[in-house]
Amino acid sequence: MKKISTCRGLIIASLFIFSCQAKKPGNAAADSFLPMQIGNLWYMNNMSYTEIKDTVRINKKLFYKFYSLVGGDATSTFYLRIDENNKLIESYPDDPGKTYIRADFNAKIGEKFFTTGEKDENDNEVTVVQKSDNEMTFSFDPVYHPNLKGHPSEVKYIKGKGWAEQYQKIKIDGVEYKK
Repeated sequence: MKKISTCRGLIIASLFIFSCQAKKPGNAAADSFLPMQIGNLWYMNNMSYTEIKDTVRINKKLFYKFYSLVGGDATSTFYLRIDENNKLIESYPDDPGKTYIRADFNAKIGEKFFTTGEKDENDNEVTVVQKSDNEMTFSFDPVYHPNLKGHPSEVKYIKGKGWAEQYQKIKIDGVEYKK
């Protein structure tokens, strides 16, 4: 009986050691066009920055809570996740039935999609206008808005760093990048 317990103990210990030695996945931040981890920061100055503050479940899916200070007096909180199809999805805890597609990182140059599909003033036609291994740019045209249609704006992402703006510093997974 003691022999069986010893063998069982050795097997459990061996499984534990092998599981600890299993290959760790690569740096997910380096593979993402918008790395998401609490503490990530996109900093222009003390009056304008965006930081991931927390996580929240919306419809049982994990979203990251982004907090932005703009111009020192305006704030914004939004919730983002990258889904299993590599789409950047936005939603809100107070309206969990609504989702917005902010980016499709699997899309090819020239591909189009809509942010909501609702064909209302908040729906944008999004076109992938530039894509390389390290950068991706989306053009947003509010085609259903009476005054803004035909006046697209662009959002660019850099793999491993997120938004391509004129930040003084970016902090991703604890690593700080300065301008």
